[in-house]
Amino acid sequence: MDNITRFQIMKPAKEVYEAFVDPAKIGNFWFSSSSARWEKGKTITVTYEEYNAQADLEIVDLERNKKIVFRWGANGEGHIVTISLAELDDASTIIEIIEEGFQGSDDESILQILDNKEGWVFMLSCLKAYLEFGVTTLRGGLVKE
Repeated sequence: MDNITRFQIMKPAKEVYEAFVDPAKIGNFWFSSSSARWEKGKTITVTYEEYNAQADLEIVDLERNKKIVFRWGANGEGHIVTISLAELDDASTIIEIIEEGFQGSDDESILQILDNKEGWVFMLSCLKAYLEFGVTTLRGGLVKE
């Protein structure tokens, strides 16, 4: 069972790609910081200051302006996330996120997929607000108990 989320961003794929891989930009819509520019084979530490949390992302594959693949989760046994960018024209990109690796019973997987889906939709909404309208204040707005 996989988690698939799609969004349209009214920007070229190059701008969407750079928003993820450039540590100076990612804090405007997703994590509060990223330890380095994302490159294949690197392990990047990302931080959520608002939630007093951090995670290591193993960058599995990158294809400039087209695809970002990373692994995250405990002990390198976590989920594989593939972010694909399909540029429709020079001002519009479809971004698709597929998260794989959910384990446990169907009921447990469904609950985890729903929880993660909420996070992906929120992050993509923040990305859209940032790239299309310059809004950088939404990122920390998700309330987690």
